[in-house]
Amino acid sequence: MSSEAESRFHMVDVSQITSRPVQDMLRTDLRTDDGVRIEAVYEPSTASVTDPAAGTAVVVAHGFTGSADRPALRRAVAAFRDRASVVSFSFRGHGGSGGRSTVGDREVLDLSAAVRWARELGHARVVTVGFSMGGSVVLRHAAVERDAAARADAVAAVSAPARWYYRGTPSMRRVHWVVTRPLGRVVGRVGLGTRIHNRDWDPVPLSPVEAVPLIAPTPLLIVHGDRDPYFPVDHPRMLAAAAERAGAPAELWLERGMGHAENAADDELLGRLGNWLARP
Repeated sequence: MSSEAESRFHMVDVSQITSRPVQDMLRTDLRTDDGVRIEAVYEPSTASVTDPAAGTAVVVAHGFTGSADRPALRRAVAAFRDRASVVSFSFRGHGGSGGRSTVGDREVLDLSAAVRWARELGHARVVTVGFSMGGSVVLRHAAVERDAAARADAVAAVSAPARWYYRGTPSMRRVHWVVTRPLGRVVGRVGLGTRIHNRDWDPVPLSPVEAVPLIAPTPLLIVHGDRDPYFPVDHPRMLAAAAERAGAPAELWLERGMGHAENAADDELLGRLGNWLARP
């Protein structure tokens, strides 16, 4: 899957911004630096505030094969809206967005476009939360993004991998089959609604565990279930250890009985996560 140098990820052009007032739900298309159209949704906080744009905006990054309109992501958005305004979007190759998925590589550009849009809408504090593939994206985005308008003020990664090419579980071996085999990509497109790029990464992007030491001093939260069928608990522990070695320890929540990503996050966890994201 094609990648450019990490230093180029800060160049994003947000286009087609609707002029409707921010008190209403907004749906629009964003345009990334590499020209991909990304569908995005803005929903103001349901908390009792005079000006929703004055508070925090949470930008939510879904997992592989997800989208802005999938029920599990909509449930997370609803929980976060009790505490902050929310921007959700579909990564390239997912949902109504254009392009093809690069499974976490150029998706950093998609996230930058969404963060920039939240700031265009008036939010001075913008935070990111990502699930699974989205978790790896928010970590790399926080490490490499240098444009102040597109940077996050806090980062939470839920069920994120620590390293690339992991095949240690049956679930991840199935994911690799979908991503790397022609027939698998057909299954991804037809059965999972996800259009996957057919090229290998070149060069291989910065891995999540390599990205974590570069995130400080931005606050970082790592959330992982102890029954995750994709990535066992050595992944979040590796991420937390990398932060510790960098002198900026991350908060680590190991959730008892939790499975994987947004599908496994219950209402109690989403409430705690929303509180962490919304706190100044």
